[in-house]
Amino acid sequence: MGYWLIDTPFGFSLDLSLWQSILMLPENELIKVLFAIFGWTVVWLLFFFIAKEFWLKVRQGKYTKSWEWVLLAVDIPPLFIQTPKAVEQIFAHLSGVQSTPNFGEKYWQGEKQRYFSLEIVSIEGYIQFLIRTEKSLRDLVEAAVYAQYPEAEITEVEDYVDILPKTYPNEEYDIAAGEFKLANDESFPIRTYPSFEYSLSKDVVFSDPMAAILENFSRIGHGENLWMQIIIEPTDNKWKEKGIELVKKIVANKKETKSVPLLGKAAEGIVGEAINIIKWSFEGGEEEKKKEDPPGKVSDLTPGAKSTVESIEDKISKIGFKTKLQVLYIARKEVFNPTKCLKGFSGALYQFNINVRNGFKGHKSTSATYWFKNHRILELKRKFAKAVRERKIKTFGNPYILNIEELATIWHFPLPFVKTPLMQKQISKTAEPPIGLPIETMDGPLRRKMPQVLNEPVKPPEPATPDELPFG
Repeated sequence: MGYWLIDTPFGFSLDLSLWQSILMLPENELIKVLFAIFGWTVVWLLFFFIAKEFWLKVRQGKYTKSWEWVLLAVDIPPLFIQTPKAVEQIFAHLSGVQSTPNFGEKYWQGEKQRYFSLEIVSIEGYIQFLIRTEKSLRDLVEAAVYAQYPEAEITEVEDYVDILPKTYPNEEYDIAAGEFKLANDESFPIRTYPSFEYSLSKDVVFSDPMAAILENFSRIGHGENLWMQIIIEPTDNKWKEKGIELVKKIVANKKETKSVPLLGKAAEGIVGEAINIIKWSFEGGEEEKKKEDPPGKVSDLTPGAKSTVESIEDKISKIGFKTKLQVLYIARKEVFNPTKCLKGFSGALYQFNINVRNGFKGHKSTSATYWFKNHRILELKRKFAKAVRERKIKTFGNPYILNIEELATIWHFPLPFVKTPLMQKQISKTAEPPIGLPIETMDGPLRRKMPQVLNEPVKPPEPATPDELPFG
């Protein structure tokens, strides 16, 4: 009985005899009693997290309702030579919008981080680089681009996604889409553009990885469209802590344990704490001393492990973005053939894979097998159409972290030696046009967005009257 009566330093004793009677029960009865005592805690935790997420979604929806989006077409002079390092600096510039709202701003005002969408579209073979941003950040985007590409031409255009059908099956169009994620932990880097440099002679040659990606966009013909979107959201540096822990595990030669769900951790913690109290009472307050393993050394690692550690440290040394990569092919039914471009696009992404580190792999697509196949495919098409139209970053799963070097590898303006037909490039340096100049279309299928005055479209000028008009 002495084990169950504990004297506290506050002048009273803690009687744990109830636990004695509980622990003496048979195993089946013991489980039922423990569930009756602690089960309600798990239920309330589940209810709390669901209510919190629902409240946050409602407040953020109200906050983002006032956002206005602009789509900017970026054209680079064909002979302007810049490495992907310049685009890396553009992303570093864009990371300046990162903000961490406090508790009141997040859960009451619904404040949410603004994000960007880096896009490459092929509309019937016409290829264009685009950046979608919230209207208040347009000046920031233009400043970031002009700082690295002073002779670039940036034009606001109408959103091309308006041709996406909202209902499926559709009589005219059909779509095929896919979403990609990282093959391993996000702390491991993919293959980046410095690895694409090699030398056959004394000169260094850069094998531009954009050549393989754009080749698939150039295969699009009449009635077809291929769109790639990379949604990026600035984030703080908390993601780097995971990389630091991973480096410590590799150096200590420890295997990574599987993660436990949040509710499981809570229940495990409550029951575990009760068991620890009981053990403590039995052992008279003495804790077992665990033997700590001697710390690992970097010098004990193999050359491959050392290289992996260096690559992880190199990734976490740079700015990171929450990222989601998705691609969509839409075409008229009479010419619908997604295999000719989507398979090649997936293959082009494999050039960024490193077996012992990281790479891209397919996560979700508009395909299904077995039960309710047709119904599931139609539902996936509707979800992908909405995700592409609204540039959703969490449709089929959480985003992952890519740093600015990795982003500049998979999205940058191609070098002049990349020969891609019908890719829009600036032909010559143009001056700033007068305000209100009526320009109806661009050189390609993307239409220049007309300015709005009091929510009324600008009317085109009336035709000039001939000088020698004969009057009766």
